[in-house]
Amino acid sequence: MTQTTDVSPPAGATGPLPGPRRTRVHRAWFVAAVTFVTIIGAAAFRSLPGLLIDPLHEDFGWSRGTIGAAVSVNLALYGLTAPFAAALMDRFGIRRVVAVALTVIALGSGLTVWMTAAWQLLLCWGLLVGLGSGSMALAFAATVTNRWFTERRGLVSGILTAASASGQLIFLPLLSWMITHHDWRPAAVTVSLAALAVVPFVWLLLRDHPADVGLSPYGATEFVPKPAPVRGAASRAVRVLLSAVRTGPFWLLAGTFAICGASTNGLVQTHFVPAAHDHGMPVTAAASLLAVIGVFDVVGTIASGWFTDRFEPRRLLAVYYALRGVSLLFLPMLLAPTVHPPMLFFIVFYGLDWVATVPPTLALCREQYGEDSAIVFGWVLASHQVGAALVAFLGGVARDVFGSYDIVWYASGALCAAAALMALVIRRSPAPPLTVVATT
Repeated sequence: MTQTTDVSPPAGATGPLPGPRRTRVHRAWFVAAVTFVTIIGAAAFRSLPGLLIDPLHEDFGWSRGTIGAAVSVNLALYGLTAPFAAALMDRFGIRRVVAVALTVIALGSGLTVWMTAAWQLLLCWGLLVGLGSGSMALAFAATVTNRWFTERRGLVSGILTAASASGQLIFLPLLSWMITHHDWRPAAVTVSLAALAVVPFVWLLLRDHPADVGLSPYGATEFVPKPAPVRGAASRAVRVLLSAVRTGPFWLLAGTFAICGASTNGLVQTHFVPAAHDHGMPVTAAASLLAVIGVFDVVGTIASGWFTDRFEPRRLLAVYYALRGVSLLFLPMLLAPTVHPPMLFFIVFYGLDWVATVPPTLALCREQYGEDSAIVFGWVLASHQVGAALVAFLGGVARDVFGSYDIVWYASGALCAAAALMALVIRRSPAPPLTVVATT
């Protein structure tokens, strides 16, 4: 982490040349730490949807399919907003976009305490929280990593990805206790306050680019000038997409990541607690198991980042998806009223694999698409959330129709096997440079 940086001023600068600047810890690590804390705060809202299905069903009589539809809109917007957020960060800076996003999350979650109709759940939790969270998606982590680091990118990607799991670990037990002993409304207010509490840290401590503080990125051998703001953020995101869809690797990455979202956020994060409750397990116990997944997710994701710096990312993805699929096939046999050793083994095993797919997927986007990789990854993440949204909705419908979630677990396991095969056929050579498609 220690680095001696020879800072050269941007072209055209006047005044004496600054000498070498030696920092015991490079500023990039402080920026990564602030990003980590920010994602933890934003992750509070992601801990709540799976806990709300039964309380909202009991309070308002809404079907699980209706509640799942709101979660589905949230997850879809989480992904579809990400590529535009990455482009907006290029235009307005990371600090502004993230601060506004956290405020929108806080507003959407806070307003839910006054809702009385299902359309209000769609508006607050689906639209507002979905838009805000999309701007706080992994494209945020990708942008910070690309700007502030030229070395250790896999490790940093793993650490920042693990932040979301850390937030889940912190908030799940607390929110489940609140819902069980009080009501779901205090839990919604807690999420709102958690998002607001992070805003001052973002505004005061986060910086958009190493050049803002006279540094080169971590691991760089020379000064990197801050690029000029890129106008037309929305059109740029669309142009990058129109170019990326002409390449085979994009469809394979998007397809595998859609299955990733379907088998994690859409399935386990949304439906594990109500599924376990169907088998007689207390909500607090099921939520605690989900939090334990978060513990091992942190370990697995950071380890995956380390592996990504050293091993072929395509093979890593294939292994991750294959192991996840096998674990999901066994889950219906493990659900029971009490927590037993085989269930704990599943939790540990599945937790290690939860978002271990992110660092190698980021690495492949960076390898294939270079400077546009953050925006391309935003679109790949959109597919992740579309997959999650479909299963969040269909899982609720399946529970209403069949009376259990078993068919959803088996289908997701089969999809993971397909994702493992898709990862192996992503070509090794970089795709041709993206050709900007003119738009009118």
